[in-house]
Amino acid sequence: MVTAAAQDQWRLLDVQAHDIRLTQIAHRQRSLPEHAKIVELEKKLQGVDDELVVARTALTDAGRELTKAEADVEQVRQRAARNQARLDAGQGSAKDLQAIQHELESLATRQSVLEDTELEVMERQEAAQALVEAATARRDAVTAEIAEAAQARDKQIAALDEEAESVRRERDTSAGGIPKELLALYERIRESNHGVGAAKLYQRRCEGCRMTLPPNDLARIRSAPENQVVRCEECSRILVRTAESGL
Repeated sequence: MVTAAAQDQWRLLDVQAHDIRLTQIAHRQRSLPEHAKIVELEKKLQGVDDELVVARTALTDAGRELTKAEADVEQVRQRAARNQARLDAGQGSAKDLQAIQHELESLATRQSVLEDTELEVMERQEAAQALVEAATARRDAVTAEIAEAAQARDKQIAALDEEAESVRRERDTSAGGIPKELLALYERIRESNHGVGAAKLYQRRCEGCRMTLPPNDLARIRSAPENQVVRCEECSRILVRTAESGL
């Protein structure tokens, strides 16, 4: 059986109030809206990054295609220029010159087709570049939002940390004079009882579980010495008796 002066038992209520406040502060830190906002923004950023990868890949592919298209056009142009030079110089027989003329016509058709292809690839390249620039701008915007939310979160966490440190100092002061045996019992109960180890007995009701004590429990507590530490039969928490207990 644990015993402690009534004043020491009353001080448990102060310690408990500080512990509840520390639990509330920790909960607020975990549930800051900025946490959820950052998670959503990070998901959004991942989506933008995926779009950016696709756009950059399309831009790279278009660049390769354009290089090939330009090379194909240049090759036809050079061959046509050589043939035109031979034709202008009158080199070869009439049959050869006629063949060169036919080939020039074919090359002209081929060049036209290749230039159309080149133009189409250039348009796709421009479109891909526009997509890259748009996705990059969105990425920058989302990154800035994340940084802003993180800054707001960190500021609130720092303020709550400061408040928690102040509460811990007050708790240490309240717990300083409580006998070790009583404080150890309180801590054991608190760990297994959702953070509440002691509660006031108020108007015949346990303020821990909110249950009104039955007559036999009230009789037991009423007959217990003032320095005896009594507990609630329902929730096992330490019951602190005061002038408002209704005994």
